[in-house]
Amino acid sequence: MNVEFLVKRMKLVYLSLVAGMVLIISCSPLSPLSLKPELNSAQSRAQYVGESVCSSCHELETNHWSHTIHARIPNLAAPDNARAQGCETCHGPGSEHLADTANKSKIMVFTHQSGSTISQQNSMCLQCHKGKERIAWPGSVHQINDLSCSDCHNPMAQFSEKGLLRKDGVNQTCYSCHQQQRAEFRKRSHMPLPEGKITCTDCHNPHGSSTAPLLKADTVNQVCYQCHQEKRGPFIWEHAPVRESCLNCHQPHGSNHESLLVSARPFLCQSCHTNRGHPNDLMTTSNLAAASNPDARLMNRSCQNCHAQIHGSNQPSGPLFHR
Repeated sequence: MNVEFLVKRMKLVYLSLVAGMVLIISCSPLSPLSLKPELNSAQSRAQYVGESVCSSCHELETNHWSHTIHARIPNLAAPDNARAQGCETCHGPGSEHLADTANKSKIMVFTHQSGSTISQQNSMCLQCHKGKERIAWPGSVHQINDLSCSDCHNPMAQFSEKGLLRKDGVNQTCYSCHQQQRAEFRKRSHMPLPEGKITCTDCHNPHGSSTAPLLKADTVNQVCYQCHQEKRGPFIWEHAPVRESCLNCHQPHGSNHESLLVSARPFLCQSCHTNRGHPNDLMTTSNLAAASNPDARLMNRSCQNCHAQIHGSNQPSGPLFHR
């Protein structure tokens, strides 16, 4: 048995294992309502009373909810499931609530002022919405900070085109907490989010990821490369800060400097290049930056007038990122 055959055999085994793991993840859960939600003692003792009983008091909520996808799915997806009971599929059995309507702890209420914990509320949603893009929800920054599904979603009404969001779109929903990012998108140089060309979820997965800012890739660069493929390389001459992180030079959401730069050129370049002759002279020799006779190297694109291929160069004579 030669070495080449063994290598091929090992590759086949590895690919089979990876395919098996992907299949398990993609098929979890096997069916809706397959997870038992967390209930407090009062809710655990309660019995199902039926959707018609709920509707007799909550007429307005029923009218808003009846046309949503959640009103149709439970009985269609699991008609023989005892927990697929219309309103009580998500709010839990209602007999205890019926006996004491003023006590919110008797039934699952999806607010921060209810008698149910955030974990109990989210467990109701995770009966069906578990796995796939929510596979990294446990331990994510939103889960750690006690964010409830109902903080972003409103399954009782169709306010958004998709996703049953609390606002009329993804960006408006994110803005309700992320006010700093909202302000950054209003700066003169910004990602085309206000223009409707992208949304927050094009770069971030709000339900969890392996990165702290909930990126939809393992690194910032991988996210940026989804649109900016020409910056990916590989290049013969690579610019180290570019390979390390796009955020070394660019703001991710918006900036008052062109191209979302963290500072204006040549200040940005000189934050690293300060001991190599003329880069330092640009800012230290008075006659170069004099208002009456500004140096050409400070005009237009500044350093990039000459070092044009700043993200990387494939020119044989391009170690300094010339054209």
